[in-house]
Amino acid sequence: MDEEPRPDVLLTGLLFYDLVLTGLGKPPTPGEEIWTRGMGCGPGGIANLAVAAARYGLDTTLATVFGDDYYGAHCRQILAGQEGVDLSLSRTAKDWNTPVTVSLAHDHDRALITHGGPPAHSQDQLLHDPPPARTALVHIGAEPQEWLGKAAAAGTLIFADIGWDPTEKWSGEVLNQLSLCHAFLPNDTEAMGYTRTDSPAAALDRLAELTPVAVITCGRSGALAVDQTTGEHAQVAALDIDAMDATGAGDVFGASFVAATLGGWPLAERLRFASLAAGLSVQHHTGALAAPGWYGIDQWWRTTGSRDPGLSCAYGFLADRIPADPGPAPHHATVTPR
Repeated sequence: MDEEPRPDVLLTGLLFYDLVLTGLGKPPTPGEEIWTRGMGCGPGGIANLAVAAARYGLDTTLATVFGDDYYGAHCRQILAGQEGVDLSLSRTAKDWNTPVTVSLAHDHDRALITHGGPPAHSQDQLLHDPPPARTALVHIGAEPQEWLGKAAAAGTLIFADIGWDPTEKWSGEVLNQLSLCHAFLPNDTEAMGYTRTDSPAAALDRLAELTPVAVITCGRSGALAVDQTTGEHAQVAALDIDAMDATGAGDVFGASFVAATLGGWPLAERLRFASLAAGLSVQHHTGALAAPGWYGIDQWWRTTGSRDPGLSCAYGFLADRIPADPGPAPHHATVTPR
């Protein structure tokens, strides 16, 4: 009997409705009203990873919770109806509000304000019996998730990132979860904090002892990584791109790295591809709907990458990687001004 096809990417986590304000002349101060030049809205949180993965044509399954409100219905329609994400493992919670985040984009970064409460269902409740999948993209935190061990035991490759520790204690116990992971992709501040090191290179050496593939993103300074399964080391520079909104860029990087890994690419190509996708995403509003997908990568290569000698040399591998049909232009966030 033929086995049922496995999803390429399995995801679970908290979903948000994002409202992103751009064009701030300066950060707001108490008692002051600031008018912005741009605004965008759309699904965020775990949706950033789901949309970014789906736009590479990956079979993407998302287990999350939607509130029974306008924001939940809107996000569900975009994810399932527009982006083709499988939501069969997701739930709609009665009398629970979808979390809403206001993102204030300023000076290549952003500040976030969120309204919401604890999720109505935990990740372990949503994925009590996780389906076999080729990969899973997860956010690890202080509390371990039981479903991760089940997924890893079933052969799912776990790609994990981690968030900012608001206590700034950076407990090293969190890193114990890396024993379940195939890859770990923190940013440089997180990596140095959790490893108690003073440079991204030193943090990478420490993380490489804990997981087969360690990747550290360094924002506008690029990324560095080591792959113990192949013996590869790589470091790449980021593209010089003016950022409109950095919300979700790290998620786009992670999903792109997974897509390239499933394609069996060399480590340096995986890093360059993920860095490029993240760079292209910051030119649009909101993380989820800013993901470039194959269409955005193809457009960049045709109009920019292949015409610049330096970029053509560094990204020439794209000529053989981009599908013959990169698909339709992606839907970006509803924005003002139009």
